[in-house]
Amino acid sequence: MRFTTTLAAAAAIAVSGVAANAGGLNAQIDETPVILMDTAVAGGSLSSGYIVLGLLAALVAASGSF
Repeated sequence: MRFTTTLAAAAAIAVSGVAANAGGLNAQIDETPVILMDTAVAGGSLSSGYIVLGLLAALVAASGSF
């Protein structure tokens, strides 16, 4: 009887030891790392110089018609 209880206690301790290390001994990673990337600012396809030049051409055309 004493041998059976000792064997059962040893088996319980062995199973609890295995269950405690079931996940491994490595540190857990709680969250994913954040990666920051520089993105280019989206600009217009037209340069502002072309817009000013177009406005000046429209003014010259409008003033010549009067």
